[in-house]
Amino acid sequence: MKRRRGVVLTHAGLKRLQAAIAAVEIAENNGERFTLEELGDRIRVSTKTLSRLWSLNSGLDRRTLHLCFTSFNLDLQPGDYVVVDDLAEPETPVNAVNAVNEPNRLSASPLPSTETRQVPQPAPSSPSSAVAPAPLPSGALPYPDGPVPLDSPFYIDRPPIEALAYQEISQPGCVVRIRAPRGMGKTSLTLRLLTVAEAQGYRTVTLDCNEFDSVLLDDLNKFLRSFCLRLAQALHIPPNLEDYWDEEIGSKLSCSFYLKTYLLKQIDAPVVLVLNEIDRFFEHTTFAQDFFPLLRSWYEESRRDLALQKLRLVVVYSTEEYVALDINQSPFNIGLPLRLPEFTAEQVLDLAQRHGLPWSMSEVEQLIDLIGGHPALVRMALYHVCIYGLSLSQLVQGAIATGGIFRPHLWRHWVTIQQHPDLLAALRTVALAECGQSVLLDPLQAYRLESRGLLRYEGDSRNDPCGNRVLSRCRLYHQYFRQQFMSESPLL
Repeated sequence: MKRRRGVVLTHAGLKRLQAAIAAVEIAENNGERFTLEELGDRIRVSTKTLSRLWSLNSGLDRRTLHLCFTSFNLDLQPGDYVVVDDLAEPETPVNAVNAVNEPNRLSASPLPSTETRQVPQPAPSSPSSAVAPAPLPSGALPYPDGPVPLDSPFYIDRPPIEALAYQEISQPGCVVRIRAPRGMGKTSLTLRLLTVAEAQGYRTVTLDCNEFDSVLLDDLNKFLRSFCLRLAQALHIPPNLEDYWDEEIGSKLSCSFYLKTYLLKQIDAPVVLVLNEIDRFFEHTTFAQDFFPLLRSWYEESRRDLALQKLRLVVVYSTEEYVALDINQSPFNIGLPLRLPEFTAEQVLDLAQRHGLPWSMSEVEQLIDLIGGHPALVRMALYHVCIYGLSLSQLVQGAIATGGIFRPHLWRHWVTIQQHPDLLAALRTVALAECGQSVLLDPLQAYRLESRGLLRYEGDSRNDPCGNRVLSRCRLYHQYFRQQFMSESPLL
């Protein structure tokens, strides 16, 4: 087929387009993400073309890219794309000329007229029949470590999680609680939530609780002063702490007074405050019993305080297993709770196709049988299949035998659980049972292990009305931990 010079989105261009789409989803679609088919209808291109667009490695004609941008009231800028020598005969949007004349869908800026138009093929009707994107070269596929970048085509929505988060953040004085074990996508979701908030003109601040010095957690007054100082710096406001801090009324009241009467009154827009990895505070019991009720007090007071209504709090954590709080003082039973689930089979198939893999549901089911729908493990598996050419059977065999490509992930769990003898004993009970056989554990131990992502509840109410029967989260975990317990030395 004749090859032509085409264009590919840059990361900056993809980020601009994604932000514009998110803003339209909020304004016109109640915050719900457009499906690929809905985007295709809006832009008037096929889903095949959109898959090539998101892949960042398959060239499109410039007319099509221009149409994608103008559909969301963006001007295509030189920094949004690069020219490549990788373009088949272009697939031109359906009725592109007519679309340009519809002001309610596109801007009126003229399209370049140098490309040849061609009617696209019909869009696929289901994920299983979708045309897979072209395989990605190794340089275009980053190692799947950490959150999914904003400009990555590999972020998978888990409806209605995203829509609920985007809608809730617009509520005055709200609290959004994002809870899930490590590797389930908490930070990836938070990044997108912040992008949506910024698109609405909100100010945003993210505090990583792991960055606070341990010495601060032994002195509430020092911590709260540091907390307020970091807020002011992030918002580019002179701290002026001494003008609002009164030792006689105490640090908690001083902190609240500073927040309400100074920081929030300096800003006309809502402020989204993200407290990431707040688990770090749970092991400091005295500190937690002072700080967490303070967070709840801001939420409750926002019902009558206009300044505090500007504050939108996002709390990100894995488990509240270490802290015992009065139910009326805890911030972990207020606001919108979002518990991130595993990927469904359809979502795993979608992600595989975005990696350029011609998988069917059969391959997806084999992978899910091994690792469930754990997002980080699924991404790791797809990366190794794409980059190293592993077959699915090789990946499964290696994982079952020794942990395979998942060994660092498994070893981290194993080392961490050694620090908790009671949980280690409970995990032993589960691992030494037959694979797929549930066991009855102490409710607190079951909850703590489930919060770490090691177990799942059986959920059979007929045999277990209290819901305390559990089994290994996936076959990989069961096999690995069973081998560890059966081969451990008497000294362990």
